[in-house]
Amino acid sequence: MDIVQFLLDYLITVPVALLIFALLFLKSSVIFVPQNRAYIIERFGKYQSTREAGLNFLIPLIDRIAADRSLKEQAVDVPKQSAITKDNISLHVDGVLYFRVLDPYKATYGVDDYVFAVTQLSQTTMRSELGKMELDKTFEERDALNTNIVSSINEASGPWGIQVLRYEIKDIIPPQSVMEAMEAQMKAERVKRAQILESEGDRQAAINRAEGEKQAIVLSAEAEKAEQVLRAEGEAKAIIAVADAKAQALQTIGAQANTEDGQKAIQLDLASKAIEAKQAIAKESSMVILPDNATEASALVAQATSIINQLNKSV
Repeated sequence: MDIVQFLLDYLITVPVALLIFALLFLKSSVIFVPQNRAYIIERFGKYQSTREAGLNFLIPLIDRIAADRSLKEQAVDVPKQSAITKDNISLHVDGVLYFRVLDPYKATYGVDDYVFAVTQLSQTTMRSELGKMELDKTFEERDALNTNIVSSINEASGPWGIQVLRYEIKDIIPPQSVMEAMEAQMKAERVKRAQILESEGDRQAAINRAEGEKQAIVLSAEAEKAEQVLRAEGEAKAIIAVADAKAQALQTIGAQANTEDGQKAIQLDLASKAIEAKQAIAKESSMVILPDNATEASALVAQATSIINQLNKSV
């Protein structure tokens, strides 16, 4: 009975063991590579292939995954370092480097640690580029500096299968003495700009006042001129109106004088004026001499006319 039981146990254990071995073999021969990653496969310690995203098969105990490389863009912080500018100013500069792996084979076998290598290369390149520029240019032309650093790194990192996408300088810190001098310079520049703006404002205000006064004078002169023109036109019209009225009066008087009644009216008017003239003479003298025919109307009129003429001459 013991032998039979042993045989039964053996027959059950062998298939199970074979099944377990088959599952382990299958598991070690099938790999799934994630998206944007690449596996470097070695066979007997020698490079065999680069497996990209998806389902891949290996030979167990013969093939192995030598390296796992990410194909995504990576950001590496570049530590702060000291650099000297063209005008011998010592700066402390740090930045951020953005790169990605283009060739997983070169990134694995071309350099031992590509992240460390590209970081060191960015530091040395940054020091070299800063040495070509003066202090003021490092602040004004930071974009150009970043572009030059990227171009220089890409030239050197080609054999490593690395592409540097961009480099961004985070901080440029000059010495304290230089910062104080720069602050004093900026303060003086701001004061200068303020004074210039103030003087420009005063100048513009003076110009505006002068222009206003000029326009006021011109408008006043134009108004006075217009007033004089209107006054002259009014006086001319008044004179013309008076002349027209006198002419019409003379025409009316002349027309009436040609009639018999008109002649009588003229004689009556002249007689009245003669009497008034004699009254005026009487006020000046106590004696008035009248001719014999003074009672006649014609003589009285002639006498009145003579007296009026004499009064006019004396005046």
